[in-house]
Amino acid sequence: MKMNYYVSLDPQDNGDHEVHSQACRVLPKPEERLFLGEFYTCQDALRAARKVYLTSDGCRICSPGCHSR
Repeated sequence: MKMNYYVSLDPQDNGDHEVHSQACRVLPKPEERLFLGEFYTCQDALRAARKVYLTSDGCRICSPGCHSR
């Protein structure tokens, strides 16, 4: 099933922009995120995010399979 994914507009202290699913409990406010689209996997969402922010990483809470740093 596809899910909506977003990337945070504000980078973390390490410079990464986190990728979140719509169901994430730490999803940024609407004005602090960019809609990436609907994807089947966080890997697909992360690829889309890296077209916007090269230093994107998956959220450790909602996308642990894509969290690497």
